[in-house]
Amino acid sequence: MRRMARSVVLETTPRCERCRCTPRWCICAGFRAVVSPLAADVLIHKREYWRPTSTGRLINRVVSGSRGHVFWQEKPPERAAVVRPGRELWILHPRGEGLPAGADPANVQVLLLDGSWSEAGSMLGVVGQWGRRISLPLGGPSRYWLRNAPGAGKYATVEALMFLYAALGLAEAEAALRLQFELHVYAGLRTRGAKAMADDFLATSPLSAAMPDLLARLGERRPNR
Repeated sequence: MRRMARSVVLETTPRCERCRCTPRWCICAGFRAVVSPLAADVLIHKREYWRPTSTGRLINRVVSGSRGHVFWQEKPPERAAVVRPGRELWILHPRGEGLPAGADPANVQVLLLDGSWSEAGSMLGVVGQWGRRISLPLGGPSRYWLRNAPGAGKYATVEALMFLYAALGLAEAEAALRLQFELHVYAGLRTRGAKAMADDFLATSPLSAAMPDLLARLGERRPNR
């Protein structure tokens, strides 16, 4: 049996070390690795790191070769520890330049800032000059139902990576990451007891067609202990 870690947010709640869900809603059986030529790194704010809903940690769990770096304001990371040699660094940010035409994903490293809007601003102040700030064409409502979006056009960190995959023509990676994200959100809603909202979420999710057996197992009633 997989050992469960305890969340710092809710210290009395045991959670799976890998997917960060409670044992009842562990989704490790649905894990599928996401593979692409793009190198992905996540700079995650120290506060965000301990939140079970973090999609930065989701990226590090499912995207092959991705790396995570925890940001401490008192001791920010050094450029050499984050930037990969031989690749151009892109830092995703709404106030960046447009996506470069003809970019080869195999030559690019993307750095995603994971945290609240103000936390991301603090991180950008440290790393903003390390590479090119890139703004993506974004559209449609966010599927991050676990938190209230701060406003129109705001998306979860993992959604930004999905938009980048799509913009670079990495359709298989985008679809694979979307399934992992949707599963993450669904399990989070069920963990909270928000069954009606979770059902509404599934109604417009590719999960129902892609992972029907897993969803059926998760939905089975469990004996009270």
